[in-house]
Amino acid sequence: MERVIDLDQAVLEVGRRRGRWEDAGLTVAPVTWRDGEQTWPQQLYLERSVVVDPDSFGVVLTGMGGGLYVVLYRGGWTDVDYFVGIDDAGALPTTGIDSAAAFGDQLDTCVSRVFGPLPGVAE
Repeated sequence: MERVIDLDQAVLEVGRRRGRWEDAGLTVAPVTWRDGEQTWPQQLYLERSVVVDPDSFGVVLTGMGGGLYVVLYRGGWTDVDYFVGIDDAGALPTTGIDSAAAFGDQLDTCVSRVFGPLPGVAE
């Protein structure tokens, strides 16, 4: 898999937002890492230090009756699923993720889509 995104930089974007999300009432699960050197089926790890060749990481946000499930792959794409209600669930499209900052922007868009504008966050 081509390395488009530095996952260690991208995970900092999650960290920069974590306090704001938690202050708004969301629960932010610990980031999980997947190691590209593992054979299938690959395990997920909470500790980045045990992952030799990170090929993805994921984070889950829940609260306000909804959930957002995001996985970023070093190739520059994401899997983003969400649940707001029985009639509002599915996958969210993301495009143009070629940097950690672009990933952060996509996170903001997805969080706003699922949980609405968060208190104290300028739109």
